[in-house]
Amino acid sequence: MNRRALLFGAAAGLAAPALLAPTAPALGATRPAPPWGTTPRPRRPGSSTPRRNLAARLTTLPTQTRQVLVVGAASYTTTYATLEAYVRIRGRWQPASSALPARLGSKGFSDNHVEGVPTTPTGVYSIGPTMYGIAANPGVRYPYHRLVSGDWWNENPSSSRYNTFQQSATNPGGASEALWQETPSYTHFAVITYNMPPNVATPIPNAGSGIFLHQFRVSGGNATAGCVSLAHDHLVRVLNWLDPALSPRIVLSPYAQLDRY
Repeated sequence: MNRRALLFGAAAGLAAPALLAPTAPALGATRPAPPWGTTPRPRRPGSSTPRRNLAARLTTLPTQTRQVLVVGAASYTTTYATLEAYVRIRGRWQPASSALPARLGSKGFSDNHVEGVPTTPTGVYSIGPTMYGIAANPGVRYPYHRLVSGDWWNENPSSSRYNTFQQSATNPGGASEALWQETPSYTHFAVITYNMPPNVATPIPNAGSGIFLHQFRVSGGNATAGCVSLAHDHLVRVLNWLDPALSPRIVLSPYAQLDRY
């Protein structure tokens, strides 16, 4: 069974929000910018009310961080969330996307996520140094590994390689995932650095593993085993937008608790 594709409460009829076409290169770009979310989202003509700015509530991000993804939800228990992208320009966070429909673990958010419980861990995390996928590189700025047979995510708390990517002819044990077999969820994905460096020096056994930003398993969306999932087109735009030179972070939290980050 695909642990990240728990088919609880599939979303139906979610409208795809409008996405941006850039008018300028991404901050720090050394090659042409990807076709999404690289400049502030303009205010609607005639609007006197600025769009809500979730990133403006964040106070603990590193000073070098100039991109942030905010995954928020109305409560701890819902599996429905939004993902919003922001870019820091002249010291201020500016929206770089509309709110994208996202899904969380089938038991919602948790401040104390543990192995085997389908909650999404709250907190501030980096994007792992390598992006992965069953399909070819869609144009990401990170190093990209196209998955092949024998590519596992080690989710065995008894293993010295717990919560890491592993190439092995045999299953590492526990609930380890055969990444190359998880279609369509792992068509492309980014690693969220929960229970791994730089958030912790070494993974803590049983604290949880394999938290990714990946694709919906079903077209309308589905709850996960703890990951954050998006529609395919939205995911690709987000992954292509993320730039390691801008030290991006992802914040996972109910809206009401964002101020603690």
